[in-house]
Amino acid sequence: MTIDSFKYLSPTSTAIIRTLIAMGPGTEEPIPWTPLARPLSAATVTLVSTAALSTKTDMLFDTESERANPWWGDPSYRIIPRTATEGDIVASHLHIDNAYLLRDLDVALPLRRLDELVRAGFVGSIAPSHYSFQGYLLDPREFLSTSVPAMVEQMKREAVDAVVFVPV
Repeated sequence: MTIDSFKYLSPTSTAIIRTLIAMGPGTEEPIPWTPLARPLSAATVTLVSTAALSTKTDMLFDTESERANPWWGDPSYRIIPRTATEGDIVASHLHIDNAYLLRDLDVALPLRRLDELVRAGFVGSIAPSHYSFQGYLLDPREFLSTSVPAMVEQMKREAVDAVVFVPV
């Protein structure tokens, strides 16, 4: 099944977005890099997914506003506990096929795979909290000024050493 990332956009909006993507930054800017302070085998790791995941007891991401205004994306985030399974999760992303990740959460939030790496000794430990946000954000200013600092603060409180970004 092919997912149409431009499903809720008009043909004009689609053309504009495709043009903006083509004009976006290339590889001119260096990729920031921070070496780990300790070996990965001693590090605490968290996951951050762009799949708009929330627990069934949490507030869903706002897809109705996005349907009404396809230029808008929900800038909030959700905390997902490390014990989450497919049965605990709701996916609210309009631009991906959520059926796959609801059958296998590791598609969008690989908690079981991370646990395997811990048990094999490659990773030190799994953080208690993981994060998800809606990857479709044409205007990320609120997300960057509000959600990202809040996630970072929680990660600091939980002594997270490394983040695995899971783009979906």
